[in-house]
Amino acid sequence: MHNNDQLPAANLRSRSVGESDRLGRPRGARLLNMALLAGCALTACSTPPLHHYSEDTPPLILVPAVQAGVQDKRGRMREIFCQVLEARGPALPDYRPCEEALTRVGVEPAGTGKTVELGASERRLIAAVIPGVGWDCFSDWLDLKGSVAAHLGQFGFDQLIIKVDGLSSSAHNARQIRDAIMAMPPQEGKARLVLFGYSKGAPDILEAVTSYPEIRPRVAAVVSIAGAVGGSPLANDAEESQLALLRHWPGAKCSPGDGGAVESLRPGMRKTWLAQHPLPTDVPYYSLVTFPQPERISAVLKSGYNKLSQVDARNDSQVLFYDQVIPGSSLLGYINADHWALAVPIARSHAWLGSTLVNHNDYPREALLEAMLRFVEEDLAASAR
Repeated sequence: MHNNDQLPAANLRSRSVGESDRLGRPRGARLLNMALLAGCALTACSTPPLHHYSEDTPPLILVPAVQAGVQDKRGRMREIFCQVLEARGPALPDYRPCEEALTRVGVEPAGTGKTVELGASERRLIAAVIPGVGWDCFSDWLDLKGSVAAHLGQFGFDQLIIKVDGLSSSAHNARQIRDAIMAMPPQEGKARLVLFGYSKGAPDILEAVTSYPEIRPRVAAVVSIAGAVGGSPLANDAEESQLALLRHWPGAKCSPGDGGAVESLRPGMRKTWLAQHPLPTDVPYYSLVTFPQPERISAVLKSGYNKLSQVDARNDSQVLFYDQVIPGSSLLGYINADHWALAVPIARSHAWLGSTLVNHNDYPREALLEAMLRFVEEDLAASAR
């Protein structure tokens, strides 16, 4: 990392949000270096090659998704998402027409033409989100308004966040997921808990459902959203000490954890884990992939996008598009949003950053999560017949 990317933590804590620094810049400008620091820590300030020569790897092959047991269900997901967007319209934050919200990749299956249910949920699914790296370091700073949970609640769905250590390994966090689920009151009837893994949250979930079979009867489905299922080449040259700098984020309350987050994101680690741990077949899996057009990458994430483009330009600034798909899952779609825009609403509470560094952070997240829950509910009902 470059020294000019760093800003002393004491300076960050010395001013409130509305104050200016001694050069007259708003405190938002003081966060510029911190945002670059986070971008650098999470995208790994590295030099090529991103994939180092190594013989320590399971045999690998890149094949079309259908040959990896993936079912392409993008057509139906597009129908549901588009109708949810049309029905909710501009009343929701960050509204975007459906054709701009989704990316068409290759030949997308046609829709089914079936009616889309937009009323109350029958199964009353609960979206349990497991966030990504460093979430507990900056979640308070994000100042989330609970708009997603409030929106879903109108239709009988619910949403909660399962807390995991933002700087810990997937094995460590898998145990935390297990304990959180087992502490929940048992639900009567069919399982209602849908585990949504964002970024590193996806491998955390996969390790949890594999290592702790006692939670599976309580889990209706697992969904990877921009998940680092196959890891990220950006983690190969990153150090845990770089990521630990997130503990100096304004208001951060995260602990050091076991310090294994970066190691858990390395492609060699993730592919080896997948090779050695066949996923349980009694839980259905779904994958939603971020595949932004290059102009939809926020400025602070351009560095990560460019580095990953040394491997493949089809990336969201953090993860390659094909590394986001769970083997044997149902492919829901490709989202025209960068890695942060999908699930980290920085611009909604930090307007200065939203107009400068994080300038493509807008996405209709409320409508997207509603659409995913409606898709999963419909698909689970069809599978049960």
